[in-house]
Amino acid sequence: MFNKKLFIKNKGFTMVELLITIFVLLIGLLAVYSLSVYIISQTNASISRLTAAYLAQEGIEVVRNIRDTNWIQRVSVWNGLNDGSYEVDYATGAADLVSCADPCDYDNNLRFLSISGGFYKYSGGEITKFKRRVSISAIGDTRKMIVTVYWKDKGEIKFISAQENLYNWYNP
Repeated sequence: MFNKKLFIKNKGFTMVELLITIFVLLIGLLAVYSLSVYIISQTNASISRLTAAYLAQEGIEVVRNIRDTNWIQRVSVWNGLNDGSYEVDYATGAADLVSCADPCDYDNNLRFLSISGGFYKYSGGEITKFKRRVSISAIGDTRKMIVTVYWKDKGEIKFISAQENLYNWYNP
């Protein structure tokens, strides 16, 4: 035979065991939730950094395009590439440098880029959080470019810079 008191005593969970189980599950769920929020936040930050890096590279390519177009037209390769700060895009279907008054930084004298049809430009389309500045300085027969792309993330101004030296590889 079996002991009836022993059988009834071990039947089910006690309230303390149940509370501990709920607490452990709750801590696990909160950890998973916190991790997912962190991953989403970092993904958005990575997307912004990647977009800014591509916009900086595009700024360099626009200035290269101006130099190369000057070469094709048999004018000075530095035509229009004077010392200064500029906003740059392909708004008219051709490379376009627009002078930016000093100081030319996130808070002063820079416009937000817009996106339309997959292209970033200063007019038309949906306004983005990005601003781009191209600084050109002459060093002998070369041009030093620094392209800086700014954006605001969680109230903090972030930026990425790219630098390139252009050379006069053609002398007419």
